[in-house]
Amino acid sequence: MTVPARASAGPASAADAGTVSLGYAWYTVFLCMVAYVFSFIDRQIITLLIDPIRADLGISDTRFSLVHGLAFSIFYALMGLPIARLADNRSRPLLIAAGIFLWSIATAVCGLARNFWQLFAARMAVGCGEAALSPAAYSMICDSFPKSQLGRALAVYSIGSFIGSGLAFLIGGTVIDLMQRLGPQTFPLVGTLVPWQLTFFMVGLPGVLVAALFFFTVGDPPRKAGVGAAAGAVRSYSIAQVLGYLASHRGTFTAHYAGFGFLALAMFALLSWSPAYLMRNFGLSMRDTGLYLGVIVLVGNSAGVLSSGWLADWLMRRGYEDAPLRAGMIGGLGVIVPAALFASIPDMVTSLAVLALALYFSSFPIATSAAALQLMAPNRMRAQVTALFFLSMNLLGITGGATLVALCTDYVFADDRAVGYSMAIIAALAGLAGTVLLAWGLGRYRRTVAAAGTMA
Repeated sequence: MTVPARASAGPASAADAGTVSLGYAWYTVFLCMVAYVFSFIDRQIITLLIDPIRADLGISDTRFSLVHGLAFSIFYALMGLPIARLADNRSRPLLIAAGIFLWSIATAVCGLARNFWQLFAARMAVGCGEAALSPAAYSMICDSFPKSQLGRALAVYSIGSFIGSGLAFLIGGTVIDLMQRLGPQTFPLVGTLVPWQLTFFMVGLPGVLVAALFFFTVGDPPRKAGVGAAAGAVRSYSIAQVLGYLASHRGTFTAHYAGFGFLALAMFALLSWSPAYLMRNFGLSMRDTGLYLGVIVLVGNSAGVLSSGWLADWLMRRGYEDAPLRAGMIGGLGVIVPAALFASIPDMVTSLAVLALALYFSSFPIATSAAALQLMAPNRMRAQVTALFFLSMNLLGITGGATLVALCTDYVFADDRAVGYSMAIIAALAGLAGTVLLAWGLGRYRRTVAAAGTMA
């Protein structure tokens, strides 16, 4: 099997920089997915810890949402572009390995926080590390697969987000229960740590092993040039050139960034506050909440990502060049009704079933937004274009999804138990807005894909 060369790698460095075999390409996708799993475990575990963190640090839902959303997305957004610039010109596996190491250590450091600002700063470091993963991973995957298989490859990578979220709930609930049984523990240098602080150490430190595995076993695949470029003419683009390209296709990128950003807002509004909804309205423990939501996210959201990847490939094979946007629109339409209804259902099992349906459709845009981006820009621009998308998605999606729900709960309803109604309002409206924007961009997207295909 032929694998790409990298001087610093172990097994991967043994071959020349030829064509990547599909077997090795799928190994790369799998390991990227594992990294994505760990990133979402570290990112999402905090949602189960909302009540003990609020109690110990004395903060409201709104301030908690800033730790969960804004603190994470600030550095995720700000560091995304310079890191992506490196990914377009340097070793992508090395960047990913460094990012995994950083966010894993930063997650553990969250367990040392003694006040709001310390936790805020540690979450910023988590976001900085995670900014290295997806732009580089998307670029590597696109260079490893033909267009006809790109949707499925990106879908497999993308399910890592929901396997990670599901495991954050499943394992996190069990770990939290174990830590609560152990009670506060005292350690040299750091002093006494309470159960929620210990939980961050338990879920964060194993990621260091994933960073080592990635560094020693993954090589950088050869970069592909556009069909209109001379052989070997894959070139580098400056940030100014990237911004100029976006400006010349402003309608396409506005539709994509804002459309998928609103759909991400709907998803994160549901994911971020589902634990609080179940604990506050049905009196579930953190362990039981983690069990219910873990199963829903692992099954429902993962199935949604795979369904959307299959749907995008199916539409592409039937001649729809705008297939990724169409698949994303189907997800946006599907999320509106169940998101609007679940909080009004008094029976917990029925409410969870409707919430699961909303989460299934909310996951459609994850793989489809990635597939669309890889076709919208020339090769050595992809990581930077992806990073700009993540800037938009994180400020609009993660921060908006977390904070708008909290603001609605604190200042519109002024009742913690009304968090479900806040989720329903924000998610349904965001799903509608995202679908309309993607529909507006269909024709523009087709023209941009045609233009990108002729560039190096």
